[in-house]
Amino acid sequence: MNIALIGYGKMGKAIAQIAVANGHAIAHIVQSSADLAEVTNKSADLAIEFTQPESAFENLSYCIENNIPVISGTTGWIDRLSEIHELCKKENGTFLYASNFSIGVNLFFELNKWLADKMAQLDFKPAMKEIHHTEKKDSPSGTAITLAEGILSSHPHLNGWINAESADHKKLGIVSERKPNVPGTHTVSYSSPLESIEITHTAHDRSVFAEGVVKVGEWIHKKKGVFTMSDFINDN
Repeated sequence: MNIALIGYGKMGKAIAQIAVANGHAIAHIVQSSADLAEVTNKSADLAIEFTQPESAFENLSYCIENNIPVISGTTGWIDRLSEIHELCKKENGTFLYASNFSIGVNLFFELNKWLADKMAQLDFKPAMKEIHHTEKKDSPSGTAITLAEGILSSHPHLNGWINAESADHKKLGIVSERKPNVPGTHTVSYSSPLESIEITHTAHDRSVFAEGVVKVGEWIHKKKGVFTMSDFINDN
């Protein structure tokens, strides 16, 4: 594949390294709107977007409107995700958003939903904790929000989440910590007066996310439609 990297921070550089090692070419490195205007569906088979929340929507719209398959891992903007989905359907484009491209995390999402469904009718209080590097701007993380949504979809007594410990039995508490040089840890716990259960995913190296991005790119770039990581996981 010829890949356009939209954003060239730590993730962009890690993706480039793994993509080239897997035999792909980096056709564009996009760090400005002028750079983006040079990307076409003739020069790029796939765009990979890891930027900032304030620019993600415009970047993705450009790709879809110009018939460039695009996947995005930028978090903090998904209040407009439905607009991108509608645009993709209108333009017969190709789009996938994920809060986390780690294969292990996406299996963790599936386990989280299964456990939430089993625990929903029992007297256990759910809680969450996530730890990320100090450079991460959004809090809680997109991955934590995805996990929270998986719990809320199964739990009839919860009506939302808060980014703190929760004494309210109707709110799921998400505790966020930021520490130097931490790729990411997410823990979901269930506690009763007599026992507790925890499931945890820990990333040991940022390259696990980049590797997942490249695998998803290889899977999606010739498809049409709006996809999720669940589609990818269940097709493999």
